[in-house]
This record gives sequence, C-alpha cells and structure tokens, in this order.
Amino acid sequence: MGDSVGKWGRISIFDKIFKTGDMTTFIGEHPCNVDVKGRILLPSALKKQMSSEAKEGFVVRKDIFEKCLVLYPMDEWEIQVKRIRSRLNPYNREHNKLLREFYKNTAELALDSANRILIPKYLMELIGASKEVMLHGTDNKIEIWSKEAYQMGITDEEDFAKRAEQFLGDKFENLSELLND
Repeated sequence: MGDSVGKWGRISIFDKIFKTGDMTTFIGEHPCNVDVKGRILLPSALKKQMSSEAKEGFVVRKDIFEKCLVLYPMDEWEIQVKRIRSRLNPYNREHNKLLREFYKNTAELALDSANRILIPKYLMELIGASKEVMLHGTDNKIEIWSKEAYQMGITDEEDFAKRAEQFLGDKFENLSELLND
C-alpha cells in the first residue's frame, strides 16, 4: 500500500480517501471542556483538517435526528443551504414550515484569537451539555454531544458492521484500486 508522491511531497492514504479538493472532512473523537463562558477550544486536530475556506466561520444548529449540535464550516453550510433552496419553494406553506424549522436553533459562530468557539447557552441546554462535551468529526461537519449522551449512544461493533454491510456493501469494490494508486 504505497503512498503517492506528488509535486509537494507525499500524499497520505487519508488524503486519497477523504480529501476532495478544498472540501473539509472531519474525523475523530475529541473530548473537550466547556469554560464558564460557554466556550469550547477547537482541538488542533480538527483545525488541521479544515480547508482554508472553512476557517472563515461556522454555523451551529440542533441536529434533526439526534440530541446533539452540528457545527458546519461556513463553506459547507452554504452548500447545505443551496441544497435546501433547490428543493423547497418558500411560497408553499408546508415547505415554508420546513424552512422555519430548519433554521430554528441555528447560530453563526467564529473562532476567537485563542481558537475557541462560543456556543449559545440555549443550544447547549437543548443537548443537555454543561462542562464536558465530545466533538465528533463526521465527514463534512462536527457533532457536539454532551459527554453523557455520546457515551450512551455508542453503537456496538456488530451493529456497526451490519449497517456498513447493509448500506455500503456493494459500494467499495474499487477501494483497493484507490489505495494502490
């Protein structure tokens, strides 16, 4: 499994699989403390995974399916908004209700000079987070969980394997080709 060597040096397997141009892919679990003002220090590992465009700011919102927050880099948030706008008509009553709910519990954030983000208190309360949170890199976003909720929601390995086979089983026939390029 050799790494490719490009003009600027070695390209890791991570880059081959997860980097798509300037798009950001977040991975890893990062336990973090919340300070008395409600700020979370963005782990350096997550900051390194961000594209240059992603560092311009963030949008945080309550997740639709889970009791967690979702932190999008601004460039990814703009992609999400374009998807929503392309599928919904704001002059349709039901679509408008969905739009309202989509934007509910959403806030724009920025990193301060110490690489901290200030999460609004009401959003932290929605997920039951206080002093300890878990940041979980999930593809193009970072999930923010209360430490307790995250630990309770961990899927066992067998359940994960069954889901991977069910949803992805026939999708990765060419993975070995990608790794050997």
